[in-house]
Amino acid sequence: MNVYTSEKIRNVVLLGHGGCGKTTLAEAMAFSAGITKRQGKVEEGNTISDYDKEEARRLFSITTSVIPIVYEDTKINILDTPGYFDFAGQAEEGLAAADAAVIVIAAKSGIEVGTLKAWEYCEKYNLPRMFFVTDMDDDNASYRQVVEDLTQHYGKKIAPFHIPIRENEKFVGFVNVVKMAGRRFTSMGKYEECEIPDYSMENLNKFRETLLDSVAETSEELMEKYFAGEEFTQEEISEALRENVIEGNVVPVLMGSGLYAQGPAMLLQAIEKYFPAPSKRECRGKAVKNGEVFQADYNEGLPMSAKVFKTIADPFIGKFSLIKVCSGVLKSDSSIFNADRDTEEKISRLYILRGKEQIEVNELHAGDIGAIGKLSDTLTGDTLSAKVFPIIYDRPVMPVPYTSQRFKTKNKGDDDKVSQALAKLMDEDLTLKIVNDKENRQSLLYGIGDQQLDIVVAKLLNKYKVEIEIMKPRVPYRETLRKKIRVQGKYKKQSGGHGQYGDVHIEFEPSGNMEEAYVFEEKVFGGAVPKNYFPAVEKGIAECVIKGPLAGYPVVGLKATLVDGSYHPVDSSEMAFKMATIQAFKQGFMAASPILLEPIATLKVLVPDKYTGDIMGDLNKRRGRVLGMNPITGGKQEITADIPLSELYGYSTDLRSMTGGAGDFSYEFNRYEQAPGDVQQKVIDENEKELIAAGE
Repeated sequence: MNVYTSEKIRNVVLLGHGGCGKTTLAEAMAFSAGITKRQGKVEEGNTISDYDKEEARRLFSITTSVIPIVYEDTKINILDTPGYFDFAGQAEEGLAAADAAVIVIAAKSGIEVGTLKAWEYCEKYNLPRMFFVTDMDDDNASYRQVVEDLTQHYGKKIAPFHIPIRENEKFVGFVNVVKMAGRRFTSMGKYEECEIPDYSMENLNKFRETLLDSVAETSEELMEKYFAGEEFTQEEISEALRENVIEGNVVPVLMGSGLYAQGPAMLLQAIEKYFPAPSKRECRGKAVKNGEVFQADYNEGLPMSAKVFKTIADPFIGKFSLIKVCSGVLKSDSSIFNADRDTEEKISRLYILRGKEQIEVNELHAGDIGAIGKLSDTLTGDTLSAKVFPIIYDRPVMPVPYTSQRFKTKNKGDDDKVSQALAKLMDEDLTLKIVNDKENRQSLLYGIGDQQLDIVVAKLLNKYKVEIEIMKPRVPYRETLRKKIRVQGKYKKQSGGHGQYGDVHIEFEPSGNMEEAYVFEEKVFGGAVPKNYFPAVEKGIAECVIKGPLAGYPVVGLKATLVDGSYHPVDSSEMAFKMATIQAFKQGFMAASPILLEPIATLKVLVPDKYTGDIMGDLNKRRGRVLGMNPITGGKQEITADIPLSELYGYSTDLRSMTGGAGDFSYEFNRYEQAPGDVQQKVIDENEKELIAAGE
C-alpha cells in the first residue's frame, strides 16, 4: 500500500444501533472501492471486519476492526464498531482513533437508542458526523420519516443531501440535493446521471430549502444573501458545507443500500470532501522531560509519537498493537520508547490491518492508523515515542463494568491456562476485569453485560481450549451478634503419653465497630490461664471469624473477652486452648442472637424522563429506597437509591429490557444493614445446600 500524508487521510468511525447495518455498509464501501471482487455478507460469515469466529457464529460485531479503503488518492480508514451495548468499550476504542463519524440508521427501524448514543459519543469526542440511512431497498423504508425525526431531535443542523428515486416501488437511484442532479444505479457500486423525476420535485424543493437554510446559518454574509433572494453558487454551497460539517454545525444525511452496494461510492466521496484530515484536528500530549504540553496536532514535522488505541491478542494471528500516529513519521526499523512502562522496544515490522489481513508497510505518517506486531510490554492506552523526546497522551476512559459472574475452572489442571487466556482477553477488552474475592472464596468475572461474559466463556473454549463455568456470585454478607453472653469451652483429650487440656471462659458481645472483625481482651485473674496461652485463644477467635457459624460468612463487630479458665501443668498446650476457644465461639455466637448483615449499595440510574416511573417501581420491588432525582440535560433523569447488593444481580439485562437500552447505571458499596428475616433464612438454607453438595 502507498504511503499517505496527513492531508490525504480520513479516519472515520461507523456508529449506530446493533444490527443497523454498519458491517454490511463497510463491506459495500470496500466492494465499491474495488478492494474485494465479491461483496461478503454477515449471514455468510465472510465479511472483512467480522473475521472472528464468534462474530461469524453470532452474526454481529464484537470488536472494532479497521478497513483501510483508498478512494481516488485519499486513504480512508474505516473503523467498524459493535453496536450492542455490551461492547461499548470497543466503540470507545474506535472513537479514540477517529476524526469523524458516520452514524448508520436502518431506514425501516428509524432512530433507535443506539442512534441517540452514537450522537452522544460524537458530542463527547467533538467529532464531525453525518448520517447514512441504509436498507433503502426495503419495501417499508421511509427516508422522509427518518429525516423528519432527525430534524425533530437535532434541529436545523440536519441537512439532507439525498432523496430517493423509486420506480415501481423499487429503489433505483437518488437525487443529489447539493448538486440538484439525478443519479440512477447501474450495477453494484456504480451509477449514472439521470433526469430528476417530477414526483421528486416536491420533496426536493423542501429538502433543498432545508439545506440552503443550513448553509445560510453558517455566516452573516450568506444569511444576507439568502434573505435578499440571491442564489448561492455551487462553490459557496460546497465550501460552506465543508467548513460547517467540520465545525459540527451541519450534519449531512445520505442514503443507500449496503446490501446492494447502492450509495457507498457517494458516501466515500462525501467523506473525502466534507470530513477533516487529521491535521485539521487538535491532539495534545505531555512532554515527559519538562512536563509541558506537547501540541502534536498530527504534524509530520515534529518528533514521532503514537498512541495505542487497541490490542489484538489472538492465538492464531498473534499480538498486534493498533496505533494512531500523532506526530512525525513512524518507520518500520525504528526503536520506540514506551514512556508509560519506561521500556524500549525495537519494531521488526510495521503493518496496516484490513480486518485480519496484514499488509506490511515501511512507514506511517502522522494521522495514519497501523499496527505493530509482538510488542511485549505495550498495552492499550500506552504512548510510543522516541526515547530522546518521550511523550505521554491521556489514556482512554473506559466504561466501568458492573455486571459480574462467579466462575470456576472445569478441569482442575487448567487453572494456569485459564488465567493466561483471561489475561489475553483483558488485554483485548479493557472493560473485562477479574476480581479474586478471597473472603468469599470466589473468583469474579466483571463485564458490561451478560452477553459479553457469555462470549468470554465461548472464546476461552474455542480459542484457548479451556473451559470455565459461570454462576451467580456469592453476595458478601456479614454475620454479627446482638447480645452479650458468657460461655465455657473445654477441650480435653487423653491418649497414650501426654493428653490435651484447655479450658476457657469467654464473654462475647457486640463491639460497636462494624469495620473490624473482632476485638480481643483478657481479664484473667490469679493466673487461671497462663499468659503464654493468650495468643492461642486470640488465634482461635481469628480463625472462627473468617467463616461464621450462622451461614458461613465473615463475622464483624465482635468483642471477645477472656475472663477465666483453667489449665493442666502437663497436658495443656497452645493447640488445646485454641480448640477450646473454637468450641466456645461456636456455642456462644449461636446463643447471642446472631444476625446476617447485607451489603447496601448506592445506585445511580440514568434514564430518559419517560422511563422514570418504571424504574422507580422496579426499584421498590428490589427493596430499594429512592433517595432523590436529578434532571440531566438531554431530557434525562438521574435516580439515586440505596439498594441491597443482592438485588442488583441481573440488573443490567433488566434495565435494558425496561428502557430499550437507553438506561445506564452505576453503583458503589455504601454500608451494611441487618437483613430481613426471610432473606436471612433464605441465605442460611442456601449455605446448607452448598455444604451438603460439597460433602461437608
